[in-house]
Amino acid sequence: MWRYDLRVVNEARRLRSEGYTYTEIREKLNVGFPKGTLHAWFKGMVLPESYYLKLKKMNKIHLEKVRLIAQERNRIKRKEFFEGLTKINIKIADFIHNEKTAKIALAMLCLGEASKYKSNRAFSLGNTDPRIIIVFLTLLKTCFKFDLEKIRCTVQCRADQNIEDLEDFWQEVTGVPKRLFYKARIDPRTIGKPTLKKDYKGVLKIDYFDSRVQLELESLADLVYNQLKLKHGPEV
Repeated sequence: MWRYDLRVVNEARRLRSEGYTYTEIREKLNVGFPKGTLHAWFKGMVLPESYYLKLKKMNKIHLEKVRLIAQERNRIKRKEFFEGLTKINIKIADFIHNEKTAKIALAMLCLGEASKYKSNRAFSLGNTDPRIIIVFLTLLKTCFKFDLEKIRCTVQCRADQNIEDLEDFWQEVTGVPKRLFYKARIDPRTIGKPTLKKDYKGVLKIDYFDSRVQLELESLADLVYNQLKLKHGPEV
């Protein structure tokens, strides 16, 4: 015997035969039937094709909602992670204003970058990243009696790039006047090959004509290396 009014049961079965879901049937009849009860009522019923199409669509929508929720959670976690890193590092970053710390940072930067450009008259640093260029010049001004007239800049670029635009860009980044720029150097290997990265600004090579500064930084870099090697042993 049915525990519920047969009119309600029959209406529920009719809705189910038309492809309504359990949730839709509850809403239609304005009752909160347990899922197990509905399952018993609908046992053996043949559902229309429209139901399975609807179910597939609903599952797709549900998965999209789940994906968006997961993305938002990951975004929040990532934001919190980087905020945590900032909190840890902000006090450490303040030490860069200390001349001795700045000098070690500059020596390490030159060890990695300026060592690629060996010269008897000047030491050089080249990079595509404006941040590296700015760090180099700022630390140079912090650690030494900086002389702008000892600076020379060279834009190294691809054949299809606008040299004047590139020089304007790097002039704005560095604050170095155009009269202190050497003639741009075009990579001959790029002739006939279009630049794919539209935001590529080429390489800026900076020469600083002060051998004393160069030797002092090389000496400091060697001493720092030796200190680390001495502390950590021959495996370094």
